[in-house]
Amino acid sequence: MAESQFTIRRKVLTLLGAKFHVYNSEGALIGFSRQKAFKLKEDIRFFADETESQEKLVIKARNVLDISATYDVVASAKQEKLGSLQRHGLKSIFKDEWTVFDKNGNEVGKIHEDSAFLATVRRFLTNLVPQTFHLKDSAGNDLAELKTHFNPFVHRMTVRVYENCPLNPYLVLAAGILLVAIEGRQG
Repeated sequence: MAESQFTIRRKVLTLLGAKFHVYNSEGALIGFSRQKAFKLKEDIRFFADETESQEKLVIKARNVLDISATYDVVASAKQEKLGSLQRHGLKSIFKDEWTVFDKNGNEVGKIHEDSAFLATVRRFLTNLVPQTFHLKDSAGNDLAELKTHFNPFVHRMTVRVYENCPLNPYLVLAAGILLVAIEGRQG
């Protein structure tokens, strides 16, 4: 598979919930998602565009209000599970860490925030320091990079899925959407 790149944009100044726009490497809109406010059990729907007429992905938490939540990622067209993402609750207070599972529930990688020092600065001093996350397999090979960019009005993340990544790129994109959504609550 060739390298894939996506850009996720979340407007900072929205009244209730959040809206995410996703673009491909050429800058064309390939998806839209709306995160509803005040949900006890996270359920993010990803659509082809803002009309919300063609659902592409569902990112759904297994449990209600779980600090170490596991999110299942399902391709809507075929109701095919692409995999799961599990947040490491208490560890993620200081430095975000997630485990990535394939569609059969086998651990296939981990997502780590770039630096414990920078993560602490982001959490307790200012959220204006950009974040970089690395998705690595169990052997330590880089599979993807998820990187935020500084902009006070639009939260933007670039998701690069490397050629050697055996995962469905939409599973990695779902990880990016979750990171932007969760980071939005932390900041």
